Amino acid sequence: MTSINIEDYDYELPRELIAQYPATKRTESRLMVVNRQTGTILHKKFADIVELLPSHGVLVLNETKVIPARLLCRKDTGGKVELLVVRKVDTHTADVLMKPKRGMNKGRKLTIGDITAEVIDRQTVRFSVPVDDVIQSYGQIPLPPYIKRAPNEHDYERYQTVYARVPGSIAAPTAGLHFTKELLQKIEQKGIKIAKILLHVGIGTFTPIRTREVEKHRMHEEYFEISPSAANLINTYKPVIAVGTTTVRALESAAKKVANKWIVIPQKGYTDLFIYPGYNFKIVDMLVTNFHLPRTTLLLLVSAFAGRDLIMKAYNEAIKTRYRFYSYGDAMLIV
Repeated sequence: MTSINIEDYDYELPRELIAQYPATKRTESRLMVVNRQTGTILHKKFADIVELLPSHGVLVLNETKVIPARLLCRKDTGGKVELLVVRKVDTHTADVLMKPKRGMNKGRKLTIGDITAEVIDRQTVRFSVPVDDVIQSYGQIPLPPYIKRAPNEHDYERYQTVYARVPGSIAAPTAGLHFTKELLQKIEQKGIKIAKILLHVGIGTFTPIRTREVEKHRMHEEYFEISPSAANLINTYKPVIAVGTTTVRALESAAKKVANKWIVIPQKGYTDLFIYPGYNFKIVDMLVTNFHLPRTTLLLLVSAFAGRDLIMKAYNEAIKTRYRFYSYGDAMLIV
């Protein structure tokens, strides 16, 4: 089998199409509807999704909550350094992404307000108080680097889904940002079931692919949970409509063939499932997603779901018709 070249998943995006702020109202985002069978592309408003979803299906949401994981610190030399808390190692220690990394050698002392921290190595820091307390006292919402501004009060609400419940993510599951409680109510009133699962978005989701051959990339593990009640809904109702690539990865990670049929097994654990073109989907039938960065695992996942050519056609159309891209941007429904 010929290897997949990451350069085939690149595209040019005008900088002004990268959304710096969310739409005024969540449901006012645009919605591109991409049909895998016919190859047709329709342009709608996100609020139209109620009519577009089949009444006998199940909508699967990721109820992870973004934590204020961004810490602005000072080195003992007075210089600034930014930490993104990726994972708690123990009560006082965390794995972090450091920016800049230069000079962050073992033993380096940092301060965040009245809290001190010591660099253990270039990805680990030990704080003078529990990690949770540092985040609670000094953490900022971790907006992605392509949003070229500091977070404001509004972001603490809008960079979070309305159904976020379990703290643990360092980035929002952005496909879910378009839903309101009222819209979800309308979806349920139509007869569509709603199942809630969990996948904490970590660095696995947004680590860049640095290998030319896609297959050589390795995903970092991310924690997920699927309850027996959620699994029961997902296994009973069709089609399964996944909201976001994180939901897709959790569902496909829990897939098992039982009596010649693929079902979701309830479980808690970690997944490093990497979905790229050639992958055979076992559970997910429809997908709600945002527009993703070039050369990323997220773009590869949607290309695996809809086919590279159709996705690239859709992205070209989105650029031409001035859709807003990335976390605070518009949405796509792949049917």
